[in-house]
Amino acid sequence: MARRHTGNHTSYWHSRRIPGMSLLRADFRHHDYGSHTHDAYVIAVTESGGAEIRNRNVVRKVGAATLFVSNPDERQSARMGDSGRWRYRAFYLARPAIGDLARRFGTDTLPHLQESMLDDGDLIGRFERLHRVLETEQDDLLADELVADAFGRLFERYGDGRRAKIPAGRDAVVTRLIALMREHHAEHLSLDQLAGLAGLTSFQLIGLFKRTVGLTPHAYLVHIRLNAACRFLRRGHSLADSALAAGFCDQAALNKHFRRCYGITPLQFAQAARAG
Repeated sequence: MARRHTGNHTSYWHSRRIPGMSLLRADFRHHDYGSHTHDAYVIAVTESGGAEIRNRNVVRKVGAATLFVSNPDERQSARMGDSGRWRYRAFYLARPAIGDLARRFGTDTLPHLQESMLDDGDLIGRFERLHRVLETEQDDLLADELVADAFGRLFERYGDGRRAKIPAGRDAVVTRLIALMREHHAEHLSLDQLAGLAGLTSFQLIGLFKRTVGLTPHAYLVHIRLNAACRFLRRGHSLADSALAAGFCDQAALNKHFRRCYGITPLQFAQAARAG
């Protein structure tokens, strides 16, 4: 579904061919992505203009000569800076799509991608063509061939054999608090409450979270709530009900965080889920 917002234009939809794969076509005149994560692989092809993307604590400008990729749950942010336009196409591979592609490649999982900024013109061309074909979805055989070709080459060239997942070795205190946040995301959770459960001061807890997962406790809770809202929207819940069930104070708060982190509105996401 297409949506215009203050000079920006985005289209977001779910692939009919691969369950769990969603696609975005964006044309931004001004938009910054706050620090966020996706529970999915992200592959983005810039068609014109560009932006500065922070991923794995490295900031790099991306343009038409760079393919941006990230593993599930990697923290990232982006700003357009002095770029007057950023037009790009992106793929998001959530767990069902990861499993589907793994089966196509004769394995039980997909590898961890070693790099996030790829100067690979051949691969850029393949993903751009694939995205355009999936936008129309008129030729199933061609789409299947292009999926196997583009993703097969990506993981063959840049995968390191490790399974893509949330990094192991996370501090036990943070692991316990994240589990609590996931279980009680719809409830009011204060920093003092979390710090008390951890036996730390609020300042110490913020520092521990930032060192361990790269986000503050509040930012991580927003990430959890956004994922929860996506689940409710996929099940057909209304925007307002999804916002409250996920733990946001109202629909406006969900809209703000959704657009800031994903570049689209919850309504676009819900419409794509229904259409898919």
